[in-house]
Amino acid sequence: MKYLIVGLGNIGDEYRNTRHNIGFKILDAFAEASNISFSTERYGDVARTRVKNKQLVLLKPSTYMNLSGNAVRYWKEKEGVDLDHILVLVDDLALPFGAIRIKQRGSDAGHNGLKNIAQMLGTDAYPRLRFGIGNDFPRGCQIDYVLGNFTLDQRQMLPTRIDVAIEAIRTFCLAGIAIAMNTFNNK
Repeated sequence: MKYLIVGLGNIGDEYRNTRHNIGFKILDAFAEASNISFSTERYGDVARTRVKNKQLVLLKPSTYMNLSGNAVRYWKEKEGVDLDHILVLVDDLALPFGAIRIKQRGSDAGHNGLKNIAQMLGTDAYPRLRFGIGNDFPRGCQIDYVLGNFTLDQRQMLPTRIDVAIEAIRTFCLAGIAIAMNTFNNK
């Protein structure tokens, strides 16, 4: 069985450590823990690994956040991955920092990356792992907050929370979305 794990983010050094790039950060940590590296391919950086008998294709789209659907659709078709074997890793303002919420489907909740993926796939029925980045910003400053860096306290807690997200990805692939949701939502 093959899985496509997509971490959303923006390319470029100016975005590397921003809250919006948590999908990239999770996949970088996953790759490091798996002793694999990314190579630049069409529409993004790609790494391949196995978790037991499951094949995982890790994708960091190079299309910028708002056009992530192009990369997802291309790699879904190229690798022959079923829709329910895609997992999109995304930042979420509605969740407290570090909280994880896995969903089987859902709205884009105003997230342009998710909106474009739904447009390109023709459905919003694809699994996603939402990683909470909190919403501690003044009214009207959402873009600055999302494209800003984590606070010092958050940076200190980030490795532990990313490890939880990596375990959630492995559980999703090995045991299915229902068990991953029951195990990791609200943890």
